Amino acid sequence: MSDIRNILRQRKSDGLFRALKHEIKSTDFCSNDYLGFARSSSLTEAVFHEVSLGDKRNGATGSRLLSGNTELYTQLERQISEYHSSEDALIYPSGYQANLGLLSCIATKNDTLILDELVHASLIDGARLSHAHRFKFSHNNLNDLCKKLEKGRGTIYVVVESLYSMDGDIPDLKAISELCQKFNAKLIVDEAHSAGIYGPSGAGLVSELGLQNQVFARIITYGKAFGIHGAAILGSSELKDYLVNYSRSFIYSTGLPPYQLVCIKQAYLHMKNAENERKNLFSNIAYFRAKIKSDSRWISSNSPIQSLLISGNKRVHDLAIKLQQLQFEVFPILSPTVASGQERIRFCMHSFNTTEEIDQLFIAINSNIHDL
Repeated sequence: MSDIRNILRQRKSDGLFRALKHEIKSTDFCSNDYLGFARSSSLTEAVFHEVSLGDKRNGATGSRLLSGNTELYTQLERQISEYHSSEDALIYPSGYQANLGLLSCIATKNDTLILDELVHASLIDGARLSHAHRFKFSHNNLNDLCKKLEKGRGTIYVVVESLYSMDGDIPDLKAISELCQKFNAKLIVDEAHSAGIYGPSGAGLVSELGLQNQVFARIITYGKAFGIHGAAILGSSELKDYLVNYSRSFIYSTGLPPYQLVCIKQAYLHMKNAENERKNLFSNIAYFRAKIKSDSRWISSNSPIQSLLISGNKRVHDLAIKLQQLQFEVFPILSPTVASGQERIRFCMHSFNTTEEIDQLFIAINSNIHDL
């Protein structure tokens, strides 16, 4: 225990100690609830109504390969694959488990995984569990990706996100797809932050660009724009069969309870009719960007994720505390979560934010940023 105690003491001394906090009742500029689904009373009512008419068990009772599979799973995976124009889909308990389960098993020791350097920690962890050769390429750098593809051996998998969670930027998926085709590599796209926001009825950026047939696997996460929980991997039926047989985070996890499956089903039905929410979201993004003007401290992004760079953990932490005291729900992103010198406050736009809230936020930022 003394080693743990010393490690924690050092972490506190470095100003990096994490602790769980209760929800703060303030203006939300930090959550991933981009379309307000997590707080939607109509979604809640639809879920409760369907649950009252169907399977009322509290749990799945086991993994899906044992007692935890139901007809509702089969119907829902068919609904998901149709929605995203995919041949098939496989539901996972969370986005983390989906990414971990996919990358840890898809490539063998004779194969190669090539990841954008800024992909999510779950993808990095999945790659580490794989026995494949691994490379990282510079963020969104096609020339560096090409160099890494030239080094690949066996089956090559390229792993990117369609919307990156820290910078809020979008890669050139078409160009990446063309490179993958040139080198006969398979493209994997994590759509955690783009699903629900982009594409027809929120089907994602891959669908918006018409790249469904060029992408080997897509990961759709439900804890963000869908406002609920869980995830799905989209791909061929052959990929689904492979994951059912070799993806350890799927095989050895208890299935989702019927209630959660109903949540996913109803969230999709609501998502299909959420054009007004998406319109409001992008209107707020445009208004927010207009307030930034030419301030170079802000990372260029036309997505819901807007980041203000404040170099140094203490400086960015101090600004976040001041904004929290003014009833804005924001949090600092410290190094080593981001590179040293790239510390930031990440602001997330939502369909339910008002222009008045955005105005007040910028007044608070501009009034306090000079004191750092």
